[in-house]
Amino acid sequence: MTPIDPNILPAGIRSRFVEDINGLRVHVLEAGFETKGRPCILLVHGFPELAFSWRKVMPQLAAAGYHVIAPDQRGYGRTTGWSADYDGDLRPFNLLNLVRDAVGLVAAFGYRHVDAVVGHDYGSSVAAWCALVRPDVFRSVALMSAPFAGPPPLPFGTADQPAPPKADDPVHRDLAALPRPRIHYQWYYATRAANADMQHAPQGVHDFLRAYYHHKSADWPGNTPTPLQGWTASELAKLPTYYVMDRDQTMAETVAAEMPTPEQIASCKWLPDNELAFYAGEYARTGFQGGLQWYRCNTTGAFNADYETFAGRTIDVPSAFISGKQDWGIYQRPGAIETMQNSACTNMRAVHLIDGAGHWVQQEQPQEVGRLLLKFLKDNGPRS
Repeated sequence: MTPIDPNILPAGIRSRFVEDINGLRVHVLEAGFETKGRPCILLVHGFPELAFSWRKVMPQLAAAGYHVIAPDQRGYGRTTGWSADYDGDLRPFNLLNLVRDAVGLVAAFGYRHVDAVVGHDYGSSVAAWCALVRPDVFRSVALMSAPFAGPPPLPFGTADQPAPPKADDPVHRDLAALPRPRIHYQWYYATRAANADMQHAPQGVHDFLRAYYHHKSADWPGNTPTPLQGWTASELAKLPTYYVMDRDQTMAETVAAEMPTPEQIASCKWLPDNELAFYAGEYARTGFQGGLQWYRCNTTGAFNADYETFAGRTIDVPSAFISGKQDWGIYQRPGAIETMQNSACTNMRAVHLIDGAGHWVQQEQPQEVGRLLLKFLKDNGPRS
C-alpha cells in the first residue's frame, strides 16, 4: 500500500505508515507533526469509516497545539497485517487486542501517554476500553455516538449455588416473529453473506455508501430519536431500518430505499461526492469483512470471559460524550447512556448532543466537535 495522495487531504495532514504495531503495518493520518514536543491526541474511527473520517477535525486540533494521530484501525483501509477470512481466528479483533494496537501505536510515536483518546461509533468502545484498561496512558477519553455501559459482570455468589447456564437472548427470536419480521443489524453483520451483500451491492459501493451515510445523518428526516423503554422486540422495532432491518432484506437493499436525490447529493456539504469516492474506492478494494469481524466478536460473546476480567472496573479519567442530536445510536442500547453517566464513567465532565448532526457527528458538524473537544481538554487542566 502507498500513502494517500496529498491532494485528497486537507492542508496540514499527511498520510504515512508505522511498521510492526502488534503485527500490523498501520496506516496513519497525522497533523501537528511539524514541531516536536506537542501533547498527543489519538482518534479512533468506527464502521464503515476510516482515519479519513477525522480529516475535518484534525486541523483544528493541530492548530491548538496538539499532535493528532488517526489510524486506519485493524481491519480497515490501508492498514495491513490482518486477515478478513470469515472462518479465520476472531481473537485479533477483540477489544483488548484493539487496545493493544492503540497502546503500541502511541508508544511507536514516542509517547508514554496521550492527553485524550477520542472514539466514534465502534471506535467509542475501543476508546472506552483504552481508558478503562490503561488510564495511565490514556489520560482522558471522549466517546462519540456510542455510550459505554461498562464491562460485563462476573457471575457472583456461585460457590454453593452454581449460576444457571446463560440462555440465548430471546429478543432475536421475538424480532423474527413480529408481523413485520426484523433482524438486528449487528446480527446481520455477523452473517457470512453480509460482506458480499455490501461489497457487491447491486447499486455499486459508491451509491451503497451514499445511501448508508445519508440514512444515518441529520439529512434524513426520520432521524428524530427518542429513548427506548427496554431491550424488547416491540421497542427495538421502533429503530430505523439501518439498525433493526427487515429480516429478508440485505443492508444494501435497506438503504437503497433511502437513496438521496441528485439535488440532495449536490447540496450535501459535509460529504461531497469526491470525498465519498475515497471511501468507495477503499471499501471496493478491501471489502467490509475486516470491520464486520469486530461485530462478530461482540455477537458471539466469544470473548466475554476476557472482558469479565475487568468486571466492576470504571472509567475514572475525565470523560465526555459527544453525539449528534439526530443520532439514534444514543439510544439503540436502552439505558446505556444513563449507565455511562451514573456508574460506568465516574468522572463524566459533559454530555453534548449537537443539533444538525446525525451519526457522523465529526463529519456533519466538525467545527462544533473540534470546539467541544478543545474545551474538554482545556477544562482538564494543564496539557502534558
